[in-house]
Amino acid sequence: MFWLGGTELAGAARSLIVLERGRSVATYVMHATDAILFGVVLIIFAYAIAFGFVIDLSLEARQGLPAWMHVESVSHLKQALIEVILVYMVVDVATDWAEAEGHLEWSSLVKPVSIILIAGALRLLNRPGDGAVRSP
Repeated sequence: MFWLGGTELAGAARSLIVLERGRSVATYVMHATDAILFGVVLIIFAYAIAFGFVIDLSLEARQGLPAWMHVESVSHLKQALIEVILVYMVVDVATDWAEAEGHLEWSSLVKPVSIILIAGALRLLNRPGDGAVRSP
């Protein structure tokens, strides 16, 4: 994913230098952001799963880890996954809208509405007093 993001950024630089017709610089940059963000998400979850469930660390070593690597349960991991998916979906919507360049149809509202619904469901799961796991 990082390689794909790098090639998209190279395409953005090339379109600035050559001033080619086709995709705009913003579209290249949004695609690069989309790809790099997805790569970061994959790395975060690989580390969270590895240090949360696979590798048994001592208490001192576990306290030295960043907060996002502290996974208490599968429920906590699922909640973090939903939060990251929401961020990824927002970037994806922005990428789609940058690519459309003003030619949007009503069906382009499906993703933003789904983002709002998923965020609302996550908010309901995080209500105070319900015993849910809170993200740091």
